[in-house]
Amino acid sequence: MTKQIAIRLPDELVAFLDRTVAEGRASSRASVVSSALEREIRRQLAERDAEILRAVGPEDDLDDLVAWTVPHAVTED
Repeated sequence: MTKQIAIRLPDELVAFLDRTVAEGRASSRASVVSSALEREIRRQLAERDAEILRAVGPEDDLDDLVAWTVPHAVTED
């Protein structure tokens, strides 16, 4: 489902949207705005994940298992 909204943008951003559509790099202004918002969502999620990693550290429950497995692993040729 989509919802139509009205936003105000500076002239230079609207010109960018129009150029992008005119050059065939996007199908509509809305598609450019949607893509930009999706990238921003991913950026914010990555930023949140980085904060969690900074607070908790990279170690997890499987690190000890991996450390034990490496010298004990048996491989068949």
